[in-house]
Amino acid sequence: MADLKFEEESYRIRGAVFEVYREMGCGFLEAVYQECLEREFTRQCIPFVSQRELVLHYKGDQLTQTYKPDFICFEHIIVELKAVKELAGEHRAQIHNYLKATGLELGLLVNFGHYPKAEIERIVK
Repeated sequence: MADLKFEEESYRIRGAVFEVYREMGCGFLEAVYQECLEREFTRQCIPFVSQRELVLHYKGDQLTQTYKPDFICFEHIIVELKAVKELAGEHRAQIHNYLKATGLELGLLVNFGHYPKAEIERIVK
């Protein structure tokens, strides 16, 4: 069996996500989970940048529109948060676009709106 990309780092991120879910549960807006996860990442010494602005290009020209993934952790894992009943294709497409825009290879799509536990999907480029 092949090794998972960034296995240890993603395991630590998953632990922080599940800790936030244990504490807060389901039903808050995404912004609440964003703030809680920032605090949990800090408590667990997980390096992160919150909502870093990504510059986009079209045929070599820089666009004025930008993307802001919720987190970039360990300088190489995109973490995108949702608080919805069910993840959809457009949520996965968003992660694929972030990976394309950054050149990074791993994204974690986190859904705090799922009950009875948070969902985490690994998306590899």
